[in-house]
Amino acid sequence: MAQALDAIQIPFDVLPAADGAVAGPLRSPRNIEQDLPNSIHNDAVAQKLGLRGGTVAGSLHMEQFPPLLIAVLGPEWWSKGGLSLYFKYATTDLEAVQCFARRPGSGDVGEQLPTWMDTEDGRRVAEGTAWVGRPAANTPLAERAANVPEPRDLRIFRDFHGEHEMGGIPVRVEEEVLARRLDVIVEPFDEYVAPDRYGERVLPPSMLVSALTAYHNTMLQDWPDLGVGLYGAIEIEHLAGPCFVEHDYEVRGRVLAVGETPRTEYLWYESVLSEPSGGVDRARMLMMLRFMKDSSPAWQR
Repeated sequence: MAQALDAIQIPFDVLPAADGAVAGPLRSPRNIEQDLPNSIHNDAVAQKLGLRGGTVAGSLHMEQFPPLLIAVLGPEWWSKGGLSLYFKYATTDLEAVQCFARRPGSGDVGEQLPTWMDTEDGRRVAEGTAWVGRPAANTPLAERAANVPEPRDLRIFRDFHGEHEMGGIPVRVEEEVLARRLDVIVEPFDEYVAPDRYGERVLPPSMLVSALTAYHNTMLQDWPDLGVGLYGAIEIEHLAGPCFVEHDYEVRGRVLAVGETPRTEYLWYESVLSEPSGGVDRARMLMMLRFMKDSSPAWQR
């Protein structure tokens, strides 16, 4: 019988780390999207764009954090907690990584704890914060999204104007989709595969991200010359969670900002997962979605 969320067992011993932080064990995530055409996860495509090989998606790296966050913040993380990560270094298939967090200082609701992920040789893969209860201050990602420099040369998003607000997008994570992910998940929980106290199975972070990306997949489906995309940053927050497999939801979203770097154009957006027909908001996401300039026809003219 699956355990209730308030009695969940951590599947590893939290390890002491430098400067009072704690860590999970080294894990080796799989790049399960290697065969996708025109994708940053494909070796040939990624190498053509100057990367070492097909990348492990940032959303999959997020799956490594829940055991550590539950150990540090408690099982309430599933119902009202968040995780915010800015991705700094792309890893490849089976490259070992380790997640870290600092224990709460004050213990106040909404206190943000520094979180990060490193490779075995110390490269910083991602960094950000985690919390339970609404954050008392803006997250570092929210600050980034609110302070995007004025772009000088947009080509992919040259004609991109307004907030592109959309709502009522139907979403349902099907059993077979979750099953493929669970075959290779680095930190499994009973609650992913058997009903919890709510009578349903909980979505792991990557599947919650997948549901919330229904906004940009719908909004950008006819946008020209996008090129190869990748996740630059992701912030997920359970508002009245957890969220479940084989459950009907709706997604709404809006674009917050558009910007550029020497190699990419990007947009920041926020999306919200809710019960259908204007029901309760269950989760939200802040995402930075990048597109490689060298891969876009808009930059080849």
